[in-house]
Amino acid sequence: MSSDTLLHLFHILFVGPLFLYISLRPLTPWMFHGILALGLILLAYQGYKAFIKLANGLSGYKINLFHVLVVAPLLIYIGYRQPEATDFVYQLLLMASFAAIGYHAYYLFADQK
Repeated sequence: MSSDTLLHLFHILFVGPLFLYISLRPLTPWMFHGILALGLILLAYQGYKAFIKLANGLSGYKINLFHVLVVAPLLIYIGYRQPEATDFVYQLLLMASFAAIGYHAYYLFADQK
C-alpha cells in the first residue's frame, strides 16, 4: 500500500470523523487540551513541510499552507477558547470534516485508476 493511499485512508477514517465529532458533540475539558495540542503540532509540522517544499522548489506546498492557515488555527481557537468558541468556528470545522472526507475519497479512487 502506497504512502498516498495511507494518507487518504487516515484522513477518511480518522481526521474527517474526528472533526465531525468535535463539531457536533459536547467536549470535556481534557478534549479541548488535546485539540489545542493537535492544532499546535499541526501548525509546526505542516509549516515545516511547506517551508522545505518551498525552499527546494517542490510542488504540493499549497496543501501544507492550507493546513497552516485554515485547519491549525481552527483547532487552536477551539482548544484555547474551549466552550466559549463561537458556533461559526464549529460550523467551519464541520465543513472541513466533509471536505477532508470528500477530497481524500476522490483522490483515493482517482489514484487507483
